[in-house]
Amino acid sequence: MNVCFVNSTRRWGGVKTWTLDAAARLQAMGHGVSIVCREGTFADASAARGLNVSARRFGLDYSPLMIAFFLHHFKMHGVQVVVCNVGKDLRTAGVAARLAGLPVVHRVGLPRDMRDTLKVRLTHRFVRPRLLSPCEFIKNGMLAEVSFLAPEEITVIRTGKECAAAPPAPRDHDGPRRLVVTSQLNPDKGHADLLHALAALAGEGLDYRLDVVGEGSSEHALRELGRSLGIDDRLTFHGFQSNVRAFLERADVFVLPSRSEGLPNTLLEAMAFGLLPVARDVGGLREVWPTALAPFLADPKQGDSLRGDDLREPLRQALTCDPEKFAKHRLAAWRACRENFDLKTQSKRLADWLSQLAGQSAHKPKP
Repeated sequence: MNVCFVNSTRRWGGVKTWTLDAAARLQAMGHGVSIVCREGTFADASAARGLNVSARRFGLDYSPLMIAFFLHHFKMHGVQVVVCNVGKDLRTAGVAARLAGLPVVHRVGLPRDMRDTLKVRLTHRFVRPRLLSPCEFIKNGMLAEVSFLAPEEITVIRTGKECAAAPPAPRDHDGPRRLVVTSQLNPDKGHADLLHALAALAGEGLDYRLDVVGEGSSEHALRELGRSLGIDDRLTFHGFQSNVRAFLERADVFVLPSRSEGLPNTLLEAMAFGLLPVARDVGGLREVWPTALAPFLADPKQGDSLRGDDLREPLRQALTCDPEKFAKHRLAAWRACRENFDLKTQSKRLADWLSQLAGQSAHKPKP
């Protein structure tokens, strides 16, 4: 089977991480893979993973030049299935795939990735994509948001992550526990709420260090907030990092203070490394959250969430529980990865589903 992944977005998001992992795994399984995207970090990262990459300018929606390019690309690479990310992908690669008689998959990352507009409706009617969602929460949100979708059009296959080969070993140091947050530095990701919660815990005498990995519009404001709260000596801002795993490997606790989410890659990757997760109960997190770690899933309706009241108790427990109990918590996170979203298992499900779509298309007459 030959699959073409298309992503015209400019910023790095969760779907790009999913695309890299899924494409690399499909290629390792013996499938043909090509990626069409814009020039930049994602193209470079794809090439570094040994994937066939074509970096392009996508131009206007329904661009005849891009549609012609995709028709040529699909023919040259023997593409059998096209996987798109956003509406712009559907309005170029999706149109070309429909003209070539190829099945199209629209991989959605959030419930509002599609809007119920005339433009979206007409594109959907022509391209006829199958939707792929990483969790039931997003699927249900899509059905509520878009009136013309039917449940059978949306398939749920969880994002896969490569779990560490063995359970995490106990830390061999007595220093403060190291926390890490890897979300984009934007207001909806809740970093300011986290800093308020950590400042309150510092006032109680608790020690910690926080690595802030990522970039975004709130970076300057967050640096200033850390200084005003008197905890800047405990924070390290690292900016954008292509190797996030290096920060996960040296951390003890992963924090996801987001006020809204789908099913974030960052959380799954942290659990795959056996980090103790602390997060807000938003989006589809409960679908992968271990029962044993319920105390670390914060209720955003508790107290003043903008001041991090809801995060305070889960963080307190993460910083104060004894080493033996802490090790058990980390083991629970690692086991949840292996049971619920192991990369090999989820990639096999994805490959089987895509192959089924390709097989169905092969028996249909081209338009």
